[in-house]
Amino acid sequence: MSGEGGVKIIPVRTPESKQFVADVERAMTITSALNRLTYTDADEVRSLFEELAGQRVGDHFRLVPPFYTDCGKNIRIGSRVFINQNCTFYALAEIAIGDDVMIGPNVSLITSEHPVAPSQRRAYLLGRPITIEKGVWIAAGATVIGGVTVGENSVVAAGSVVTRDVPANTLVGGNPARVIRSIEGE
Repeated sequence: MSGEGGVKIIPVRTPESKQFVADVERAMTITSALNRLTYTDADEVRSLFEELAGQRVGDHFRLVPPFYTDCGKNIRIGSRVFINQNCTFYALAEIAIGDDVMIGPNVSLITSEHPVAPSQRRAYLLGRPITIEKGVWIAAGATVIGGVTVGENSVVAAGSVVTRDVPANTLVGGNPARVIRSIEGE
């Protein structure tokens, strides 16, 4: 079931959870085929990624396998997006990636989470959307957690863990990521 702001809650042992499992199985089949390809197989990579997402990706999309996802069908990709190798997108909720975004190797975009309370951890999955706005660069090994918007033209430093919104035109870094400085006008 979907809630306010694109938040999804999937209780276990429900029709929604059965559908999510089917979506995961479908995504695993597609990513297995995608991950047998190489950088030079760009047209085939694009075709399989579009099958995975269930829609066309923007012009000049480029992804370097391997790539991992739990669902895939909630991923939206703009034009001129580059995704480097070994990235993981857990897309229980929507992951929306704007135009001209660069995503470094080993980046994780994770929309799903379990409840913190031990008695609830296996009761349901919670998904919060991630929005990566136009012109963003997410450097190697960064992790972006659900519920976050990374503002236009921002840079997420390598190895950062982004747990809250990133203002436009800023450089953030650390764990948890914090604003380091403005990059407006650079």
